[in-house]
Parts: sequence; C-alpha cells; structure tokens
Amino acid sequence: MDETKTYKPDSQELYDSIVKLDSIFFDAYNSCNIGKQSTIYSDSIEFYHDQGGLMTSKNEILESTRKHICGKVTRELIKGSIEVYPIKDYGAVEMGMHQFHNSQNNPDTPHPSKFVILWQRTKAGWQIARVVSLH
Repeated sequence: MDETKTYKPDSQELYDSIVKLDSIFFDAYNSCNIGKQSTIYSDSIEFYHDQGGLMTSKNEILESTRKHICGKVTRELIKGSIEVYPIKDYGAVEMGMHQFHNSQNNPDTPHPSKFVILWQRTKAGWQIARVVSLH
C-alpha cells in the first residue's frame, strides 16, 4: 500500500466548497470580523488547541480571538495543503497546514502547523463544529 500517493479529492465540488468556506472564515479571522466568525462557528463548537486546551464556549472563543488575535495575528494558508474528505450524513473534514504571523513577537519567523476542521452541513448551511489546532 502506497501511503505517499498524491491527494485527489473524492468530490471536487465538496473540496471547492470547503476551500471557499475556509477562505471566508479566515478572511473574517484576519480582519477581526467577529460577527462573521460567529455565524460560521456552531453553537456546539469544540476547539482543541495543543497549547491552550479545549474550549467549548462559542462566546469564549470569540472573546479570546478579539482579545489575543485582533490586530496582532493573521493566518496564512500553506498553498496546496488542504485535503477534504466527506463524512457521510454529517459534512466534511478539512485538514491542512497554515502559519500565523504575529506582529507582537517575531513577525518574520512564522512556522507551519497542522489543523483539522470538522464542517457540519446544517439546514442553515455549513458550520465549523470541531477544530483541532496543532502548533
């Protein structure tokens, strides 16, 4: 079994949708559009951060973003790193690499890190239900 094969999406349509949603969400993240982020996060969000632990309060996540990210940190996707897989009767999982630029400390030395986002397809549209952020 060759585990080093090149990634090819099961569904190009699903892949394109999730990549677009990723862009919309992180444009809101980078521009500190908390209202837009709030509409994309599920009310039952679970955010697992390897350094910060687990957060399950949407309001706390948004407040933490406002306090620690806005005007200080921006996210840059590593081009070509996203993989998207369907999850039957639920939505999709997105995996990829990104890096963060922190204007407060050493802005010239970002390091790539991994992320996993579980997207849930609801009657209202796609929402981020779970995040695993690894640095």
